[in-house]
Amino acid sequence: MKFYNIIIKYRFWLSLILIAGGVALNMTGTGFWPTFPIYFVALIGLLSHFFIGPLRLIQEPMESGNIEEVERILNGIWFPNLLYKPVRSTYYTIKGNLAMMKQDFDSAEKHLKKSTELGSPMPEAEGANKLQLGMMAMQKGDLKQGENYIRAAIRAGIPDKESEAVAYLTMCQIFMNKREFRAAKDFFRKAKACKPTTKQVVDQIKEVEKYISRVPG
Repeated sequence: MKFYNIIIKYRFWLSLILIAGGVALNMTGTGFWPTFPIYFVALIGLLSHFFIGPLRLIQEPMESGNIEEVERILNGIWFPNLLYKPVRSTYYTIKGNLAMMKQDFDSAEKHLKKSTELGSPMPEAEGANKLQLGMMAMQKGDLKQGENYIRAAIRAGIPDKESEAVAYLTMCQIFMNKREFRAAKDFFRKAKACKPTTKQVVDQIKEVEKYISRVPG
């Protein structure tokens, strides 16, 4: 595994070394076909560097919480638009999440929108992206756009029950503001059914429960 990661990390430069080695052999009189495997391996290395990128290297620093290393790896991708479409979508998702952590909401929105437009290889990741976009729209006071994104997130599927509960609670609050109380109560029941355990979400459910039982519908 470590060896494979080293190959991914340095494959661009290793490919150039192979090409230089192939050229040197040709200059000594070695024919093209004996050196063809060298050029072929170098070509695969260059193509995978630009079209697949080093995203596989992100897993370990992500799990250990080494955000600086994650950013360093992402910044090492010279031409993101050359990445294979599902890989490019993942790239923008990670960039968006990092921007969210820094509370750079404009950059986060830009990156997450790019990821959503490309389509995620995993529907759950697409749902998570749309939920984040919905929450950002809500923070900006754009309730209509927020509702559209959150509905789309629920349809796509949200990867964890905590986030799913947040999505339903947000929809509940939207419909409370619209005075569509029956729909609001339905979303509230769905939020409770997720059985979230995060204190912030649990407290929010308790707060909503205090007044939702008193509204008609």
